[in-house]
Amino acid sequence: MPTQSTSKQLWRDVQVFDGLVQLDEAMTVLVEDGRIAGLWPSGEFNEARAEGAACAGRGGVLTPGLVDCHTHLVYAGNRAGEFEQRLEGVSYEEIARAGGGILSSVRATRAASEDELIAASLPRLDALLADGVTTVEIKSGYGLTVADELKMLRVARRLGELRPVRVITTLLGAHALPPEYAGRADDYVSLVCDEMIPAAAAEGLADAVDVFCEGIGFSPAQCERIYQAAKAHGLAIKAHAEQLSNLGGSALAARYGALSADHIEYLDEAGVRALAEAGTVAVLLPGAFHVLRETQLPPIELLRRYDVPMAVASDANPGTSPICMPTLMANLACTLFRLTPREALSGMTAQAARALGRLDLGRIEVGAPADLCLWDIQQPAELAYAVQAGRLRQRVFNGEVVYAR
Repeated sequence: MPTQSTSKQLWRDVQVFDGLVQLDEAMTVLVEDGRIAGLWPSGEFNEARAEGAACAGRGGVLTPGLVDCHTHLVYAGNRAGEFEQRLEGVSYEEIARAGGGILSSVRATRAASEDELIAASLPRLDALLADGVTTVEIKSGYGLTVADELKMLRVARRLGELRPVRVITTLLGAHALPPEYAGRADDYVSLVCDEMIPAAAAEGLADAVDVFCEGIGFSPAQCERIYQAAKAHGLAIKAHAEQLSNLGGSALAARYGALSADHIEYLDEAGVRALAEAGTVAVLLPGAFHVLRETQLPPIELLRRYDVPMAVASDANPGTSPICMPTLMANLACTLFRLTPREALSGMTAQAARALGRLDLGRIEVGAPADLCLWDIQQPAELAYAVQAGRLRQRVFNGEVVYAR
């Protein structure tokens, strides 16, 4: 990561989306020592407030740096063949039960070295950065042994050292049942709880623990064991839940204070109420919905009614969302799920940061880290309205302009 900026910089006459709302007049933003130091309507700005500051940008739309709060960015191989199979009528579940799906990526990832995984993952990360991402969550889950899960997490941490981006890591040991544990799911859960989670915590490699609570994944009872182990080691909790069926996984995660429940297409009102009561974020993943050609829509109106925060993420992964363009996700969230452009952009900034437990990120407010994007557009809604590369004029990370066009 670049060192923190020590200079004063100004962005003048910009339209600001602060992470939750659009400010309706031209604004001037001051950054100093890597943080947002001032925010004023341009007509009220007094030059004396920013003596010695250099003008870093003028005009355009300034947003927080985008936060991609759900990715599976580290893996080897690809699953283009399964994409063809699904188009020929084979279901995702049938592919998984035949040894494909996640297990196909597991075989390739186990065989890859850390350096090979770095080389494979960097282009995907670079694509996210080129589309405005300044914080990304990266999950493990394609190793499914203690050594291979830790290998993936080490690679994720290294990616954050090689590029100017904040990397949050999540241990997803309970992603699928590895073939060597066929018929012994409870024994594998014991491995996750008794060895994998303690090892990841001891090495400081994981910020959170995730599970795939689903018929082709793990039962609620098995997930609960994993949550208890995560809590015992001071790790946050997340969940893949209600993607293919309603097992009550989101409500279970909420009872354990989960940061987020992700996918949630089959979430019912009781589950929505549980998220609301716990303050758990609902993470919408329209890329997987699109690629899998799903028809069960997430309960957007219920989430709105109960005031559940909604995040939007890429779910970048080799099988069900091989897409590394977050602004496309904003468009899909609007066109497929009927979010408003403001909800979609909030979902990729302030609410996505909340889904990672980072309330300091995803906002343009005094004191916040200066992770910013300056876009060549006229209004924030354009980020969701059009699917178009090349609109990013500047990406600012920790107060430093790390990309400029």
